[in-house]
Amino acid sequence: MPPAAPPDIPTVSPAFVEDWLVALRAIAPEAQMADFLRRSGLGAPPGGRPRRVTLDEIVRLYRIAAVETGDEMMGLWSRPIRPRALQHLLTTVREASSLPSALHRFSTFWNLLLDDWRLEVETAPALRLTLAPLGEAAPQRFGHMLMLKLAHGLLSWLAGRELPVARVAFAFPRPPFAADYPVLFPAAVGFDAPRSAIVFDPAGPGAPVARSAAELALFLERAPRDWIFTRSREHSLPLRIRELLHRAEGPEGRLPEVAAALGLTPRTLMRRLAADETSFQAIKDGLRRDLAIRRLRDGGRTLEAISQELGFSSAANFHRAFRRWTGAPPSLYRPDRR
Repeated sequence: MPPAAPPDIPTVSPAFVEDWLVALRAIAPEAQMADFLRRSGLGAPPGGRPRRVTLDEIVRLYRIAAVETGDEMMGLWSRPIRPRALQHLLTTVREASSLPSALHRFSTFWNLLLDDWRLEVETAPALRLTLAPLGEAAPQRFGHMLMLKLAHGLLSWLAGRELPVARVAFAFPRPPFAADYPVLFPAAVGFDAPRSAIVFDPAGPGAPVARSAAELALFLERAPRDWIFTRSREHSLPLRIRELLHRAEGPEGRLPEVAAALGLTPRTLMRRLAADETSFQAIKDGLRRDLAIRRLRDGGRTLEAISQELGFSSAANFHRAFRRWTGAPPSLYRPDRR
């Protein structure tokens, strides 16, 4: 059985996905690209203002573009990755006797296909995967993210649980949308590193579970849903807080209550969030924003009903907050505006 979906579906900023779209435009003619965006739900809405992007839209675009461009990495690398590559990769790593062995197989597979980057694996003091440049290639931000996330997703699939990650680093400057990365990786994420890398928690790797051909087929069928967004709430304090607020059936939890649930004082919680370059209010607002987007896209609720569900005193206050969060009015997210 696939893992249960998280109770709330996070969104990412349009700028985060734009790196992917830039690569895709380079291999897809303009008319085909417009068709991809329309069918995935990412087409420009009336007024031309971009919306925040949901997991469902990312999954739809991946499935459409990977098939119809004939490149399973959709222009993110200098050489096209031909159809069925992911299937062969899963078949290869499924036979590994340990998770470090599976990561070695993962790196060997990609090193046969990539021209500008080499994947390197270290096993001590912790299991680590690094992207090393071959020449002067500049990191493609979405490509590097997707490769590290694919490694995390495949090893988690083999382990039968989401593997804890110690840290993730990227060899490019901190982007304006850096707050989107914790949605993808259950760990501290750094930038301006010498090389992009993912380091697994030393206590995390263990023996893989046996995966049948049927489970492999299901993983492929659901790709990339089961490996792009993280389900972990154990290793990222902002995600743990978000989960606590959501379980409380609304983003109205108070800082002292959440701090107590985490075994921290309010002052310590605020200090640790500041170290992660966020705040308790920013986490609450992010949850409110994503819950509002989901309710607007589901349809059937008035703005007044949504504003009350999210704890606003009036629809006007909700409207102003939503514009502040997304840069667009709530009406832009209604199904009839897509």
